Amino acid sequence: MTSTPETPDKPDTAKVPLLRRFRKADIVPRLAVIVLGAPCLAIITLRGGVYFLLLIDLIIFLGMREFYVLMSAKGYRPFQALGIFCGLAVSWYMFRGGAAVSLIITGTLLAIMIRELLRRDMAHSLNHIAVTILGVMYVGWLGSHLVMLRELTAPTDVGGDVGARLVFFVAAVTWTGDTAAYMVGILIGRHPLLPRVSPKKTIEGSLGGLVASAAVGWLCTRTFTPFLTPLSGVMLGVVASVFGQLGDLVESLLKRDVGIKDSARLLPGHGGVLDRFDSLFFSGSVLYYYFRFFVV
Repeated sequence: MTSTPETPDKPDTAKVPLLRRFRKADIVPRLAVIVLGAPCLAIITLRGGVYFLLLIDLIIFLGMREFYVLMSAKGYRPFQALGIFCGLAVSWYMFRGGAAVSLIITGTLLAIMIRELLRRDMAHSLNHIAVTILGVMYVGWLGSHLVMLRELTAPTDVGGDVGARLVFFVAAVTWTGDTAAYMVGILIGRHPLLPRVSPKKTIEGSLGGLVASAAVGWLCTRTFTPFLTPLSGVMLGVVASVFGQLGDLVESLLKRDVGIKDSARLLPGHGGVLDRFDSLFFSGSVLYYYFRFFVV
């Protein structure tokens, strides 16, 4: 999910009326996607099992396809079918337990490198292998952490499905932070955060996202994740926002290198699947290990 650029394109756009800035920012389509999509995601997350796995696989499939399209636009020739197959295999393997994760990663590396031997044109082989593997790791591997997060179970009874609650927690703090960063950036954003990567993202927006994620993290501990302390909820909210924004910036870096604004036009106001889930891939992966080793 990308917190789309948050400062005006031109220096004098700070004088643009607020209503016009909101209209240009596609707020209505964004809200429509959230209102329609959030209940569906919540229902499938609560159902869990293979239903949640298939949802994540759909996200991985579309995300990897978008990633490989970006790489193709740059002039690389990744093995799209093989890469997507390996990315989906990672998610299914992790769903089944994934004790020997080195097996699937080793198999992926060997398959992609051996496949390159069969290409007639051997020019830029290193680049083609590298971007194919990056797609598997960036989208398939990081995305699979959401499956592993959903499958977590608590040794003690904390009430309800712990895995679903943790997925809700990660999604809530990450996407709230993204939305807050976007809105604060539109309202008061003036100072670029990292202009060489994303010139429209602002320091004000970033700080707004951190504060919002911290507040939602605290709120979660008072509602559906009472097994987390309020302090840990706040801290995890901040961590999720930091890594979510880093994930957003990484995707912005890739798109800037390619020269494309959105990874796709699948979701009105959001772009593609990568634009919507890039931050969740980062925050979900980091918070999974915290929950895995320190909570359940």
